[in-house]
Amino acid sequence: MIHAIALDDEPLALKVIESFCASNERIVLVKTFTKPSEAREFLATNEVHLIFCDIQMPSITGINFIRELTAKPMIIFTTAFSEYAAVSYELNAIDYLLKPINKDRFDQAISKANDYYLHLQSKEDSGQQFLFVRAEYSLVKIALSEILYFETMDDYIKIHLKDKKPILTLLSMKKMLERLTKNQFVRVHRSYIVPIEKISSVRSKSLFLGTQEIPIGESYKKDFFDNYRV
Repeated sequence: MIHAIALDDEPLALKVIESFCASNERIVLVKTFTKPSEAREFLATNEVHLIFCDIQMPSITGINFIRELTAKPMIIFTTAFSEYAAVSYELNAIDYLLKPINKDRFDQAISKANDYYLHLQSKEDSGQQFLFVRAEYSLVKIALSEILYFETMDDYIKIHLKDKKPILTLLSMKKMLERLTKNQFVRVHRSYIVPIEKISSVRSKSLFLGTQEIPIGESYKKDFFDNYRV
């Protein structure tokens, strides 16, 4: 179960979060704070998986509070101001809830946090089934079985999916490869990562995922043919 704290300078806002957490079996709200200094002190000596954090506070913004944390739990920002959404994305927030917070929207955010928490718990397992990426200011859960291939698009990666619209995420190919299980995916070109099980045939300079042809880069060719047999 997710252990959470909430930080907000408005006691009424904390009451709302307390009420919503009490009715959600996936989360326990351990403590609430109106002062960032007290929340910081608590985090130094207690294990917390998730922080509900207001953005506009008198002594420090929630953005700067999170930036200053050495160890960062999952974050759900709660605010009355929509203009901070882009910054929350940069800080890898799980979600961004606008006040007044709707119960259904709150439960949706907790569902995302729970999925990501379970993913982190089983991250070292060889049976990884899902990938989490950030796209359009939210955390998106993708089944590995749906991925056709990854393609670089300038600073973004385009994730091509079976029977679905591609997803763009701001990430390098190196970082993406680190998130994937080695025996499931292979980088075959500076611009492409492919799932090994979907490779249907290979030629000297290219491979095929069904009818989709993917080039094999010269610098990746030897490693691919030395280590993967299809």
